[in-house]
Amino acid sequence: MKGRDWLVTGNGQYQACKSVRAWDLLRENYRLYRFLTEIEDVLNNVADESTRLPEIRMLVRRLIVNSYWVRSQNLEPSPTTGTSVLLLYDELGFPLTVQTVTFAPGTQSNIHNHGTWGVVAVLKGQEKNTFWQRTPSSESPEKIAPTGEIILSPGDIVSLTPDAIHSVEAVGNEPTVTFNVYGETEPKARFEFDTIKHSAKNF
Repeated sequence: MKGRDWLVTGNGQYQACKSVRAWDLLRENYRLYRFLTEIEDVLNNVADESTRLPEIRMLVRRLIVNSYWVRSQNLEPSPTTGTSVLLLYDELGFPLTVQTVTFAPGTQSNIHNHGTWGVVAVLKGQEKNTFWQRTPSSESPEKIAPTGEIILSPGDIVSLTPDAIHSVEAVGNEPTVTFNVYGETEPKARFEFDTIKHSAKNF
């Protein structure tokens, strides 16, 4: 599953990053529990986010390359909302959210940031990511404007800083399935944006 790596920052800028070759990541018996332990090691030992996110992207790619189980864990999208979320690991006090998300074709998310770092790998389908930046004015302090978009395909991985703003849409004729890992969310820093009212609210 060949793919590209991307980094998105709070100013709406996005850049392609060097990706580790899949065959360099092949491991025997590389399972979710080992991935979680290695992510925790990175969080404990690497303080600088600019170094941390490339490490986490590499670990996500290693997991996707080696774990058929992870690649096969997803739910059918809800006929009501067009989405579904399958939590893969949940332990009280563990500072990560690890899940797969399914979007029916044509389903769009709201415009949001995550209030924490995030790394998302596309497993199936295609996902259009639109990126935004804050453009405050005295009349509209919460105003944002789009800065660009990319279409992610299976094998592509996007990493987001806590203040990166994006929206996603499943494009094509099949559901989009992504593997998502997020750090510990700061609730007061996580926002949903409204481009009509030029407002932002916690969610």
